[in-house]
Amino acid sequence: MTSPFEKRIRRHVIGKSHRFFAVTAPGLEPLCRGELESLGITGAAVEGGVEFSGRLQAAYLANLCLRTANRILLRVHEFRATNFRALAQEAAAVPWELFIAPGAPLRIHVTTHHCRLHHSDAIAERVQNAITERLSAFSVAHAQLPQQIFIRGADDRFTASLDSSGENLYRRGIKTHAGEAPLRETLAAAALMLAGYSGEEVLLDPMCGAGTFALEAALMATHVPPGGRRDFAFMAWPGFRPAHWDFLKRTAAAQAIRLSTPRIMASDSDPDACRALEECVGRHGLADAVSVSCRDFFDIDPRDLTDRPGLIALNPPYGRRLGTRAQHAMLLRNVFQVLQEKYRGWKAVLIAPHTGGKIDAPFPAHVQPFFHGGLTVNVILGAIPSDG
Repeated sequence: MTSPFEKRIRRHVIGKSHRFFAVTAPGLEPLCRGELESLGITGAAVEGGVEFSGRLQAAYLANLCLRTANRILLRVHEFRATNFRALAQEAAAVPWELFIAPGAPLRIHVTTHHCRLHHSDAIAERVQNAITERLSAFSVAHAQLPQQIFIRGADDRFTASLDSSGENLYRRGIKTHAGEAPLRETLAAAALMLAGYSGEEVLLDPMCGAGTFALEAALMATHVPPGGRRDFAFMAWPGFRPAHWDFLKRTAAAQAIRLSTPRIMASDSDPDACRALEECVGRHGLADAVSVSCRDFFDIDPRDLTDRPGLIALNPPYGRRLGTRAQHAMLLRNVFQVLQEKYRGWKAVLIAPHTGGKIDAPFPAHVQPFFHGGLTVNVILGAIPSDG
């Protein structure tokens, strides 16, 4: 027999359409909207992400498949408050028990802009107290996953959102090894998309480091969803239905393909980095897509690897990995020279620090700045003319 609480879950959570927000790094909003549209979900790109609506399965699917989003938020409540009493009343009126399991550790994140209530710690304390008191009437069945609530205030209007992702979505559950100043998977995926990578062409990652470009390209080439190897915060929600989630995963897995020969060639001059990446590729069943070798970028002749031009993706060392700005500028010039001499007819995508100066590529190139890990970096997209 279905309990009254379960009926509330079905009516107000499972059977209802909700508003969601896919959080992205600035500049990635259009790419994320395009990804949602490819999943059959209509979204509106706004500053910092993409708004969309749907039932819970839409959030499951977004977490499973989006390559450029940082996290997926469920909009729970919107209200106006100019004093702490009103804030506490609004927070207490939300049926948190429908969304958060009793006993779940809570993390409250607060940002405000032009609000009379602007003390983030005090706001977080009121919200946490309201949630804890509301959930105290329900028994704790077992230990729960941490749950994050995001409170955003602007002009005295507040939005309370529940995080459905847990760990940031760039954590794919694949790359457990790390390199120096690793490239985040979300930016690597975005750079590949901007370069027009389809997964069909050859891709070289000859300064692979931890292999982020190669691994993201492998998932794209084999049609494997980026979230298929990890857990999410929504799996601890009272309204979570494992059967729905399993169906989405099985459907996505049915789209995966295996390649007859690797299309992605990763290499680095660091033997330890190559060994770690090769172990990772083998452990996650991606050896059909990625081959790993230890060699220096400046010694590679692409004609020894492939008989047709493709895409070369580069994340040259910069910052503390290299030294001064002048040293990095010299390295970039040398990289450009090699590309012009050896990679005629190829497309190229490079990651470089944003210094405000002009990028003097010897071939047609477009520079797109992005915010990445606290820094602004340039994604340089180019096409190297072929002979004749």
